[in-house]
Amino acid sequence: MYRKLKLLDTVRVPPEKLNEDTQSVVKELLEDKLEGKINRDLGMFIAITNVYDIREGNLIPGDAGVYYNVEFECISYKPTMQEIIEGEVVEVVNFGAFIGLGPMDALLHVSQITDDYVSHNEKSARLVGKETDFSLAEGDYVKARVIAVSLNEQNPRDSKIGLTMRQPALKKIEEEEEGEYGGKVVIKDVEEVPKEEETKETKEKEESDKVTCQECGNEYKAITASHLKTHNMTMDEYKEKYPDAKTRPGD
Repeated sequence: MYRKLKLLDTVRVPPEKLNEDTQSVVKELLEDKLEGKINRDLGMFIAITNVYDIREGNLIPGDAGVYYNVEFECISYKPTMQEIIEGEVVEVVNFGAFIGLGPMDALLHVSQITDDYVSHNEKSARLVGKETDFSLAEGDYVKARVIAVSLNEQNPRDSKIGLTMRQPALKKIEEEEEGEYGGKVVIKDVEEVPKEEETKETKEKEESDKVTCQECGNEYKAITASHLKTHNMTMDEYKEKYPDAKTRPGD
């Protein structure tokens, strides 16, 4: 699923960019650093949408750059186990079909399509059933469930997502089922909630979504390796020094 996240990270601004607009430079560096990358806990970073707060810069001896702790907003995508998805068949191969989930593709293996035996018809480039008239081709849409997720932080293209349609209500989506809007999302009404109507529970939840760095005492959305670098520490050193300290909410 797609999520809008507020995170904090440390950004190094190189000396040749120190005379440029800090807000623009930091956003550009965050985009280069994160977009298209995968974090096992947060998923794939799709876009940096806003930079909220750039705190006072820090210097490290022997480094001409300036390190800024930055609070920013981003969009991420992370498939979750048992999630129901609807997606387009983007490729048909002899062992199944690849389903587009936006920034990632998932594999619907032939053994997970129907109870019928399914094989690949090379001439028509379709997956077809042996005992039924079932067929699946590029451009078709399916409703499926996520049954396997393996995200590769080092090489996002090697990430693997497995799907199944062998459960009730999971199937190929026929054209007449797409509805009057042709399968597209249509916004019919939007109601904005004023900020002053924010509830006490919402504020308490936001406060509980932060963790405290034991080195500097500041609260962050997460304690990252980049932030710990400003303290000349690695994540392992931090955990060894503060074994009970949280690095993410819910730890």
